[in-house]
Amino acid sequence: MGAVDYEVEYNNRARVPENPALMAGWARDAAAYRDRHAPRTIAYGPGVRNTIDVFPGDDRGPIIVFVHGGYWQALDGSSFSHCARGLNVHGVSVAIPTYDLCPQVTVDAIIQQMRAAVRELARLGHSLVISGHSAGGHLAACMLATDWPAYDASLPKDLVIAAYAISGLFDLVPLVETSINKALRLDEAAAKAASPLFWKPPVGGRLDAVVGGNESAEYFRQSQTMVERWGEAGVTTRFGVVSEANHFTAIAPLADPSSPMVQRLRELAGR
Repeated sequence: MGAVDYEVEYNNRARVPENPALMAGWARDAAAYRDRHAPRTIAYGPGVRNTIDVFPGDDRGPIIVFVHGGYWQALDGSSFSHCARGLNVHGVSVAIPTYDLCPQVTVDAIIQQMRAAVRELARLGHSLVISGHSAGGHLAACMLATDWPAYDASLPKDLVIAAYAISGLFDLVPLVETSINKALRLDEAAAKAASPLFWKPPVGGRLDAVVGGNESAEYFRQSQTMVERWGEAGVTTRFGVVSEANHFTAIAPLADPSSPMVQRLRELAGR
C-alpha cells in the first residue's frame, strides 16, 4: 500500500467526528452503559490520561482488556464503555484503559504506558486477554510479545495469554511518509522498532487478527502477514473477517453478547 492509500485510510478515520449520527451513537451508548454499570476507575501511571475503567464481571478470570484506536492520537477509553456489554453479560470482567496521545507523547511512550497499565491490572490477580482496535490492535500485539518477568520480576510470564487485534496496524514503517506521521514523529528506524511485526514473537500465547470485510487491502495484508509470521514462529494464530464491516464498524460486535467476536474472546479467555 502506498502513501496515498494510507492518506485515504487516515482521512476517512479523521472524518469520523464529523459524522454526527455515528459519534452521537457512540457517546450515547457509552454514557448509558456507564450510567447503568459504573466502572471502577484505576490510576496506573504518571501520564495525564493514565486511567483504567474496569467493568466487573463475576470476579473469575481472565480479564479481557479493550484498547481503543485513533492512530495513537485521538479518542479515549470512555468513548468505548459500551464495548464491555457483550462480555459483561457472560460474567467476564472488561478493562478499558486510556493513554496519552501523540504528539504530546511518542508511540514508544504509549507502548510503555500500556505496559504500566497491564502491570497495574496484574494486581487484580487474573491473567489477561488483550483486545484492541486499529492502534489498539497494535498495542495488543505489543503486550502479548512483552517479556513480563524481564519488565518486572514480580510478574508471571503468562500474564497476557492472548491478543485479539481488530483492524490492527503491526508495521508502522509505511506511515512514515504520510501526514499521519506529523503527530507520530517517527523516522524509519523508530517505526520499525515500534512495529510488533519485527519483534521477536512470544513463546506460546495466541493471536487472533481480524479485519472488517469492507476494509482496504492494506489492513488485510498487515493482519495476514502478522498471523503468518508469528504462526511460523510457533504462536497459535488465527486470521478472521468481520462480515460487511468497515474500519469503524468492525468493533460493533463487542456490544452484542451473542456475536461470534464475543464468543471467540470468551474462548480465548477459557470462559
